[in-house]
Order: sequence, then C-alpha cells, then structure tokens
Amino acid sequence: MPGSSVLPDVSIILPCAGFGTRFGAPYAKELHCLAPGVTVLDRSLEAVVELAKSGLTVRVVVVFGTHKLDTVSYLARYAGIFQMVFVYQDESAEPGLDGAIRSALPITRGPVALVLPDIVVTGAGSAGGLLAALRQTEVAGWSVVAAEERDPGTLRQMGALTVVEGGGVVTVEAAAEKPADPSGFNALWGMVAVAEGEAHRLPDVVRREADSPLAGAVALMVERIVNYNTAEG
Repeated sequence: MPGSSVLPDVSIILPCAGFGTRFGAPYAKELHCLAPGVTVLDRSLEAVVELAKSGLTVRVVVVFGTHKLDTVSYLARYAGIFQMVFVYQDESAEPGLDGAIRSALPITRGPVALVLPDIVVTGAGSAGGLLAALRQTEVAGWSVVAAEERDPGTLRQMGALTVVEGGGVVTVEAAAEKPADPSGFNALWGMVAVAEGEAHRLPDVVRREADSPLAGAVALMVERIVNYNTAEG
C-alpha cells in the first residue's frame, strides 16, 4: 500500500476538470466503457500502473471540478496502487488545461508526467513508454511518448510534433499545441515527462500562444495514440 507519508519517486498530473462538450454524452468521457469493466480512464492509466509495478512510489494528482465527482469515485479503485491526491480547479482563476496543470504542480514531487484521461497510448512500446520517458528526463530534462501522425485534421486537435531521428534517438525538433497550420508536423504526443527542476514550464506545453518547451525533448515512439474526445472514439 502506498503511504501518504512517503515522498513519491514520480508524480503524475491527471487533469479531469474538463466538461467534455465535444464528447456529447451524459457522463464524463473518461468513464466511457471500452470493454466490460474497462473505461477510457483505465486504459489511459495503464502506463502509470506499470510505473508502480516497477517499484516506484507514484503520486497521482487528480485535478477535478464539482461536476466530476463520479470520476473521483471511480478512481477509488486505484487507491491501493498510487498515492491519490485531489485538488479542485478554480475555473475563474485558472481556466483551461494549463490552469489544471498549475493547480496540480505545488503538490508534485520528483519528475512529473502529464497524463490526459481521454488519451490512450496503444500498441508496441506503449506499456513501458512512460517509464522510459521518465528515465530520459534525467538526461534530457524533457521527454514525450509520441506516435507518428500525418493527418492534418488530427494534428490540429492534438499536441503536434516534428520529430527527427539521429544516432538511434528520436528527438523533437518543433512542437505546437493544436496548430492552425499542421504542415511540417509528423507526430503527436500522448504523454509528457519533465524533470522536477523544469516542471514549472509544463503549462506552456498546452498553451497555444506559448513557445513550447518540448523542442529538444527525447521522443519515445509508440504505435498509436487515440484521442477519445467524441463518443465515437
């Protein structure tokens, strides 16, 4: 059992305060059922569960609003696996996904990973991708779990990357959040990991008007990243 008095080895920010207006269902999109007893949220947390299985003490900081109490209740099943910390997002002072990250940062310790509850990483390399990304932060400061993507419509809705390979290492050459012009981008990120000393810049990853701190990050490539922003998946 993870003890709350034990400092975590890594922290995960899980922003669950969104309203999911594009999803168009009467329940939170992260609670959408993909298989009997398995939701989108369970799939998005698979790589985080792997961190705990590896022996790390994992703190998950869940950012939520009063409309997400069903999600809070659902997460009780993970209380024996992670340190679970919940923080309200004040929409009037801290709107948007960047505000959710700012709400969570004061409670994080150690390297930090951003895991989105409606993004599922699948296929080859997915299970250990987050652990590998966190290890890369010791050297590179920043790393991402990413997948190749060429569809302009998909890139406009995601964190778009330009990745290049050299010497057996894939790195991020450029990054933009939901770019209006996706030309030149060839991948998207599903999770972001950052060293503790750089974590204060994490909100800029998801701000369209900010210079992304992901340029130069190491990219751990996986087969596929699925965004469950619509009820069709």
